[in-house]
Amino acid sequence: MVDEENPTTEARKRDHIDVVLGKDVGAKGITTGFERFAFEHCALPGLSLDDIDLSTEIFSRTLRAPFLISSMTGGAEPARDINLKLAGAAQALGIAMGLGSQRAGIERPELADTYRVRSVAPDILLFANLGAVQLNYGYGIDEARRAVDMIEADALILHLNPLQEAVQSGGDRDWRGLLSKIESIAGALPVPLVVKEVGNGISGAVAKTLIDAGVAAIDVAGAGGTSWSEVEAHRQSDPIVQRVAHSFAGWGIPTSLALSDVVRAAPGVPVFASGGLRSGIDAAKAIRLGASLCGAAAPVLGSATDTAEAVFDTMSVFIEELRIACFCTGSSDLAALRTAPLRRTVDGAFVGESTA
Repeated sequence: MVDEENPTTEARKRDHIDVVLGKDVGAKGITTGFERFAFEHCALPGLSLDDIDLSTEIFSRTLRAPFLISSMTGGAEPARDINLKLAGAAQALGIAMGLGSQRAGIERPELADTYRVRSVAPDILLFANLGAVQLNYGYGIDEARRAVDMIEADALILHLNPLQEAVQSGGDRDWRGLLSKIESIAGALPVPLVVKEVGNGISGAVAKTLIDAGVAAIDVAGAGGTSWSEVEAHRQSDPIVQRVAHSFAGWGIPTSLALSDVVRAAPGVPVFASGGLRSGIDAAKAIRLGASLCGAAAPVLGSATDTAEAVFDTMSVFIEELRIACFCTGSSDLAALRTAPLRRTVDGAFVGESTA
């Protein structure tokens, strides 16, 4: 529930961790859509499984596998340990990581250490993070640079969360004029700017306006995974507000549809797939549909409350599943996987031709 006596950003961050770990906050009545696709199995791959190359390059950084531990937390004391475990696993696996919104660290500098992970992850591709709507509430290029400098980030994510803000107690509801402010940040920031949703998806049309404004990459963060309206519903004490928030548990663009639309709308631009990816097989389908990087958050958060080794094991499963998906489609690397036959299915049966 919302801490009515201490409705601070820090208290909200604590609530979010507790709710995501302890409540059923998955989307209701909507899926990612990845279950509607299946690869054509290759019974004679002609490859050595051990030789399959999963490496990729994003923003001039080489990753050993195309995975991103998506932005989750920071700004509350429990987040410090979680972030260090996540980052340690990312370093060991050679994958990317994003931090949670750094507003708390900017408002209260003593909380900045809850975001800092370079001590255990000096080499990873690391994403800073701020809420885009904060640009309408006094934030600008100075705060964006502070977020990047705070964690020695390689890029900055501005996240879009209009539904979450609409159902959140004290949420930020004025979204007028944000595009021009995002454009100003993109033009002045010394690192690439990424824009992502938080679980309701980005359409092709919105992605195109963002790319035209100078955004370097899009993370679609589609529907079918964690529902942040459900998270906020569980934080509410007012039953009317709870009811409204629960009504939107099935709202959004399924991740697979958002991904396909954004890839078509923004050819040549890195597009990240997140929102309900639950396996390396989902990641393989996302890559085939055009994703440059695949993000996972909720599947990793639970293991991060245990040990760094648990996080390592969780992400290692994703990586091995992706490797075997490449092997069983005859794909020696990610470039080959992007042309592997992927078919739409109905009730488990192939229908139609291979996707474009």
